[in-house]
Amino acid sequence: MVPQLRVPHISTGEMLRQAIENDTPTGRQAKQYLDSGQLVPGQIMVDLVRQRLEQPDCTAGFLLDGFPRTVPQAEALDEYLSRCKRPLDAVLEMQVDEEVLVHRLIARARGDDQPDVIRQRMVAYHEQTIPVSAYYRRHGLLKAIDALGTPDEVFSRLLAAAELAKNRTR
Repeated sequence: MVPQLRVPHISTGEMLRQAIENDTPTGRQAKQYLDSGQLVPGQIMVDLVRQRLEQPDCTAGFLLDGFPRTVPQAEALDEYLSRCKRPLDAVLEMQVDEEVLVHRLIARARGDDQPDVIRQRMVAYHEQTIPVSAYYRRHGLLKAIDALGTPDEVFSRLLAAAELAKNRTR
């Protein structure tokens, strides 16, 4: 939950790690991809997010974290939200130098944050995720957030952009 926005924070990474920890079929399938630095296939992610967005706490809105990561996922999300008559207010893109990002990932000391896996993730990011920014920029929804600074500074920028977008669409 993001108390300041009064909406749930939906982290697909957390959802996947929980599925892996609980040894669900989705978790076992996702683990194979994550361990090799690949993105989890689109339909698995779309289904996972769609199920989550149907929960009652998402009625007033939500903040997706880590989704969509590909243009087909973005298109599937837009199609789903259009059917539900719940358009996006904005897409917030955290921008940071790639070297800083790699150092942050290594510092997390998670099992899947090994240098070779991180390098593979960066390749996938450049090939599959950067086009998502262009997709949402064309739709007038992309808001860039400077992700350099303390966590509090970055979070403050994120909140300001989210509030501004929310107020513009209401």
